[in-house]
Formats: sequence, C-alpha cells, structure tokens
Amino acid sequence: MTAAVRAPRTGSAGTASAQVGVKGWSLMVLVCLSLLNFLGFASTFSALGVTLPSMVADQGWSWTVAGLGFTLLGVSSAFSSFLPALLIRRMGVRTPLVLGSFVLSGGLLTLSQVGAIPPFLLGAMLCGIGFQLIAVIPGTHVLSSMFSRRSLVFGIYMTSGSLGGVAGPWIVLGTIETFDQSWRMVWVILATAVFVMGLICAAVVSKGSETHKQQRTGDAAVQEETGFAVRDALRRPQFWLICGAYLSQLLILSSVASMSVAHLSETGTVAAVAAAMLSLEAAVQVIARLFGGAIGEFVSRKTLMIIGLTCLTVGVWTLSGAQGTTMLLIYALITGVGIGFTALSSTLLLLEWFGKKHNLELFSIMCTLVAFSAVNALIGGAIRDATGSFTLAYQLFGSFPALILLASFFAKRPRMAEDGQ
Repeated sequence: MTAAVRAPRTGSAGTASAQVGVKGWSLMVLVCLSLLNFLGFASTFSALGVTLPSMVADQGWSWTVAGLGFTLLGVSSAFSSFLPALLIRRMGVRTPLVLGSFVLSGGLLTLSQVGAIPPFLLGAMLCGIGFQLIAVIPGTHVLSSMFSRRSLVFGIYMTSGSLGGVAGPWIVLGTIETFDQSWRMVWVILATAVFVMGLICAAVVSKGSETHKQQRTGDAAVQEETGFAVRDALRRPQFWLICGAYLSQLLILSSVASMSVAHLSETGTVAAVAAAMLSLEAAVQVIARLFGGAIGEFVSRKTLMIIGLTCLTVGVWTLSGAQGTTMLLIYALITGVGIGFTALSSTLLLLEWFGKKHNLELFSIMCTLVAFSAVNALIGGAIRDATGSFTLAYQLFGSFPALILLASFFAKRPRMAEDGQ
C-alpha cells in the first residue's frame, strides 16, 4: 500500500505513534468500505441478473416484468444520488451507511418473500436506493478526505465493486445449489451479509474519520477544502465533459452486459464462447481499475481518461462486427480496459479539476446520469427489431465515447481565478 495519510510533521515519539494509529485506522476504513462496496455490487445488479430466470420460472412472470424490475433498480439508484450527499452534509457519513444498510437489506428481504409483482418492484427500488446510500458516493467522499495519494486508493476501492460484479453470479449459483434450488435463500443470505457489514463499516468509518481529523492541521484542512462552487462548476464545459466520460463507460458497460451474448450468437459465435468473452471482459475491468489506480500517481488523469475513451470506442466498434477468435479477444480485452480506465479516471479528474470542497455534490450529480444509461436497452432492442441485428446499435453506442474523446483532446483544466475565488 503506497497511500499515505497527511499528518503534521514532528519529531516527537508521541506524534509518530499517533501517525501510525491514523494510518492504521485509514487502512481499516479502506478495507471496510471496499468490503461493503463488494457486497453492494454483488447483492444488487450482479445477483438480480442471475436470479431472475429462477424467479421468472417459479412465479410465472413475463420477461417484460423481469426487465422492469431491473430497470427500476438502476433508475432508483440513479435518482437517489442526492441522498448520500444531503445526509453526509447534515448528519455525517455514518448516517447514510446505517440507513443504507437497513434499506438495502430490507429490499433484499422483500425480494426473498415476493409472491406477486408489486412487492418485486418495490424490493428492486429499495435495493437501488440502499445501494446508492452505501456505495460509491460515501466511499469516495471518505477516502478522498483520508488519503493524499488517491489514485491507488480509488483503484482498490473501485476494484472491489468490480470483484463484487464478478463474484455475484457465483454466490447466487452456489447458494441455489446448496439450498435445494431455493432462490429465496440467495436474498436472505445477502441481506444478512449487507446488514452486518454495513453496521461494522459505519462504526469503523466514524471512528477512523474522527481519529484522522484530530491529526490534521488547520492549514491542511483548509487546503483540502478548496474547490469550485457547485454553480460555477456546472457552468464549465469541463465538468460536463467529465460527466460525459463517466456516462460513456456506463453505456458501454450495460450494453455489453445485456446484449453482447445475443449479438455474438446471432453473428455465428457459439453461445458459450460469447459468454466466455463477457466474463473475460469483466475480469479485465477488475485488473484495469487496479492497474489504473497504481499508475495514476505518475500518469496524468486526463491521459488515463483519453486512453480509456479510446479503448471504449475501439472495443465496442470491434464488437459490432467481431467474428473469429482474434477479433473476439480484441473486443473483450480492449473494452474491459476502456471501462476500467474511464470509470476511475473520470472520478479522479473531477476531484483534481474541481476540488474537494463540493466534490460530494458534484459527484452526486454525475452519478444521477446513470439513469440515462438505461435507455441503451430500449434503443438497442428497437434497432434489433428494425434491422434484424445489433450491429448498428453497437456502432451507435461507440460513437458516444468517440465524441467525448475528441473533445477531451482540447480540454484544459479550469482555473478558479476566473471565478474570482
């Protein structure tokens, strides 16, 4: 671990011991937040997609209903992005973590008891809101305050979410196999894990934050809290450029996850191979986030974003016409790198260019854009019905990061002096 916590320099043994204590608590906070982020991703988007076939077969639902539940999960998560920021500013970071643990575990328990469509939709919405309360917004806010070398720390934290996405299906399949094909036990076990870890995380984060705060000098605190006002940031094209980069990786991520297997199967790839490429792409995401965090201390975050957007564009355009082993591997490897680099670099660049002071609110606004990524399934399906292929859809989706990439070459860091701050 190369992340270092800022602390006042002094030669006293007591202060040195205190610095060690601060670092210890900071690392514990990172571990707890990462575990909670892992469970958040594993128990929501990842688990629901794998459990839905069993739920649909058992309840006799249509796939339109199943798709609506998944859509509500994403939309409710996106539109509740303001909640963590509001609660943190008014009541501290422990509040959204505790509340989110109750809401997410409550939503999971609701899913475990569904016997009709309304409770299923309600459970999906509660899971979306709970996920937002415990996941990226409070996590990045706490970690950005406690660590000075943020690239590696953010890389580790975001990697934990990707690992949750990879592990979620295996958790579901293992639980169903162990409990005699009972999909209901999946939600019970995940609800218990989220609730316990959420409360542990809230306690550790609260103590770690207070211990860290006591060791910071007044000048360091002031320096950390500089940044653009929200209104001024929203007027800057650089803010919307970063938002566009963040949204582009979400659009590609969700479109690849939801349609790539069907697309490749229709173009002559064996379904098992298509699924293997999707798994490979998800694994590469994990590596890319961690590697991007490691090199982010030495490479410009803007450069990382440009590399990520380039890979997104090339990867998804390759997917649009991929046939043969070589092209399939190019699509999976490059797309995974693109998603991992773009997600990490856009988060870091927002903090670097617009400062810490209002990063909580600005990041919440950026996360609200997740709702727009839900339209890709509708667009992709409509194009498939009209043309008989997903090819045009992926060519269209690849155009979005391409446009953001073009604009990124001309973007420069905004200057606060122009605002008179």
